[in-house]
Amino acid sequence: MTALALAVGLPELAHASPDQPRAQRSDDLISPDRTDGAGDRLPPGWELTGDGADQHLVWRAPEPVPMGNARVEFYAGDRLLGRPTATDDQRTFRLKLDDGVGAKDALGDLQALAGGRRLDKPESAAPRSAPAPAPAQLPAGEVDPGKPGKYRTVKGEYDLKSVKLPGFPEKVEMRATVVGPVDAPGKRPLALFLHGRHGTCYKGRDADGSWPCKAGWKPIPSYQGYLHDQKLLASQGYVTVSISANGINGQDDRAPDGGAQARSSLVRQHLGRFADWAADPRTAPDAVRGTAPVDLSRVMLVGHSRGGEGVNRAAFDSRYQPPADVDGYPRKARWQIRGTVLIGPTVFGHNPDPDVPSMTVLPGCDGDVSDLQGQLYLDNTRGVGNGSALHSAVYMVGANHNFFNTEWTPGQAQAPADDDFSSGPRPDPVCSPGHGPRLKAKQQQKAGSTYIAAAARLFVDGDDEVRPLLDGSGKGAPSANPARVLTHAVGGQRTPAVVPGRSLAVTGGKLCDQTASRGAGACFKRGTKGQSPHFASFEVSPDPGRYALAMGWSRTGSTMSVKNARPVSLEGSESLALRVIVPPNTKGTKLDVTAVDASGHRAKLGQVRADGLPGSGYMASYWGQELRVPLAAAARAGLDLKQIASLELTSRTASGQAWLMDAWGWRPGTAEVRPSKLARVDVGQLRVDEGDSGVRTYRAPVRVTGDGTGKVRLFVPGTDPDKYDTKTVTVRPGDTSIGVPFKVKGNKRYGGSSTHPVLAKSISGAVVGSHHGGVFVREDDPMPKVSVKPVAAKVTEGKPLKWRVSLSAAADVETYVAFRVERVSGGKELSTKDVDKTWLKRQFDAKPNPARPLSKVAREPYLSVVVDAGKRSADLSIPTVKDRVREGQESVRLRLYTYDENWNEHRGPVFTGRVRDAG
Repeated sequence: MTALALAVGLPELAHASPDQPRAQRSDDLISPDRTDGAGDRLPPGWELTGDGADQHLVWRAPEPVPMGNARVEFYAGDRLLGRPTATDDQRTFRLKLDDGVGAKDALGDLQALAGGRRLDKPESAAPRSAPAPAPAQLPAGEVDPGKPGKYRTVKGEYDLKSVKLPGFPEKVEMRATVVGPVDAPGKRPLALFLHGRHGTCYKGRDADGSWPCKAGWKPIPSYQGYLHDQKLLASQGYVTVSISANGINGQDDRAPDGGAQARSSLVRQHLGRFADWAADPRTAPDAVRGTAPVDLSRVMLVGHSRGGEGVNRAAFDSRYQPPADVDGYPRKARWQIRGTVLIGPTVFGHNPDPDVPSMTVLPGCDGDVSDLQGQLYLDNTRGVGNGSALHSAVYMVGANHNFFNTEWTPGQAQAPADDDFSSGPRPDPVCSPGHGPRLKAKQQQKAGSTYIAAAARLFVDGDDEVRPLLDGSGKGAPSANPARVLTHAVGGQRTPAVVPGRSLAVTGGKLCDQTASRGAGACFKRGTKGQSPHFASFEVSPDPGRYALAMGWSRTGSTMSVKNARPVSLEGSESLALRVIVPPNTKGTKLDVTAVDASGHRAKLGQVRADGLPGSGYMASYWGQELRVPLAAAARAGLDLKQIASLELTSRTASGQAWLMDAWGWRPGTAEVRPSKLARVDVGQLRVDEGDSGVRTYRAPVRVTGDGTGKVRLFVPGTDPDKYDTKTVTVRPGDTSIGVPFKVKGNKRYGGSSTHPVLAKSISGAVVGSHHGGVFVREDDPMPKVSVKPVAAKVTEGKPLKWRVSLSAAADVETYVAFRVERVSGGKELSTKDVDKTWLKRQFDAKPNPARPLSKVAREPYLSVVVDAGKRSADLSIPTVKDRVREGQESVRLRLYTYDENWNEHRGPVFTGRVRDAG
């Protein structure tokens, strides 16, 4: 019989079906009873497809995963494998494994997570223990920013020509809703809103993430979901604009930063139009001309979810321009950002703007960005800039992620919408609707509007009366009731007293690693239920330099002492402000706070008390509460506040735990924001061909601009696949010597393309724009052609059917070929009782009984063969068994399938095997 060849000239040669079971190796022919390696045993719903460097890990969800803002991530135990790409139906997720066989062999304990939530298996039922009650209602502050203002408002829309953004094949819309005052005098400040990542298009009860929308489908109007916020601000004298970003949401899965740079570009595109219209009002759309003129020296940006990360990027992009090749608005800013409001934001790059004041809303029942990673918009600013900008966190008990936007809220939205919080089969005592402190949609929206208005009043208008609502001073806004809100802050007028780091001397407690998942140095014991927003993980590990101070006690009087390497000055401070975490649902933790000066004089500053936040295992409720003790009495007692050497925390309860995030000298007032001189760092991607011979060294581009000198930490893959190596480098504008070198060996054999990643995080004196880049090596050799021929296609029962899969040339990576078992027509089909039961279990996780045709043994009955790297062929074998039943000839039909790099299916020829009775 003539061999049949299938030439596939695409990067993924003869890929197995996305729904295949494990690949069959040629050594299965020798020992069908062998024990598989860990890499071959994948949980239900998971599979490996592809070859070597083009290998993919695929997970298929039993139900569509709602399109959200937290990125879906694949883990093997504690190791992050990467972030997969979703198909339009939001059920199939594919991750390219750049490490080839090495990655395959390390696929134990597979998990699909998003924002710390498990997706690939049902969440375990919530514990039945009663949660702590919600925090008490705070005493009212001097002002209530949630009250409507005195101005009449007007609403309109504009829809401009779509724009092309770098890296996105489809254009992005320029559509917005404008709400502003009609009778306010003079030029008015501008507040711009950017929604997050949500479905893009809908038809009836169906929604998807495609872009542009298919015929008959409508765009989901996410940008119209903040009208309640816009109307409140407009009544108070602000012009507001809420912009649409569906075109980014439908394409940002291809962006290493999750679309942050694209969203920044879109924000600045709109601000640029407002600058044009301010220069020539006659060119403005009716919606803009119908309200007050804008004062572009007073701009506030409001971003929800990935929109929060986008407006954060837009804030520092407005001061330090991004590289032109990645920027969708390569022009200088003609506006000034006075502050940002970030609602349940993502921060994939861990790269906050340290010099623009910010308020981050942390929804206690967030089921999307459930790790509350937006906390790092505060924590990661420490020590980066000069610390003059105030950064506030607003922890809103009982709020979920979606309901801040009415177009994401069931009963209010035009398109399909849902509650993002889910607790599995048993209601959660804190966050399920109707339970505990969970807020209703309109209550949550009212509270959100109130705090957005508070931020505008503080950041844009400079009204210090509203500051106590945001900076941990323990004041509330009646308009936000019944929401229970806690706040803390860094920056502003604060002076560092204790910031955890290796230079501290700690007794009675420990300096713990925020991101370690095990070991004596970890902040949390393994198995701790719940998460801490402060400890949200970075893309790679280890992530050095992130510490807290942990203490645990079993008796009253246990003391943790923390001594700085050099004394610090708290002169001029009114209080010492500590950010302290206590476990959720605990009550009455009490700690005495004592300061010791450089001469050894001691003074008790006071006692702090904290109740744990209401929480369950689903929530990130290990959050630092701001607790203050006054300094005046200590100074009168002779303590030298200019020379504070150490702080002590002494337990006044019988047992407990606490974590100190930091401590600061605090004084009232709103500090003048003084911009720092910062370097800006962007990691680019260099694309090169592999070449045919020799070894070439390429440098991943690291570009430095800005106007200052700083330090950043670079992350590159180490020899251990579970860990990255880190390097601290000093960066200066224009320095081109920082690029990370990688060696690329050329040859003339197919091996698949590969990526050598580089990531960057700021340490001090720098902001990081594009945090993820590296060197992409394109495979420039053709893939081998595949041919299949029978070795034993007609056999007597008890002998194996065999086909040989051959390659036209050996490859440097494994090559997978898939065969689908198809129904036999015109004869009897080989059944589950006609094949070796061990083989059947291994291939399909099936048993022989009840007997059924092999084409019906699984929903997707695929067999696959792997040709090892460096080899030219491997065999597909179906071991049959001898029985005493006279059945006549039985057959099996196998169709060859291949998949290209875009997962387009290519059907190949059919191969038939026939089995006759032994007698």
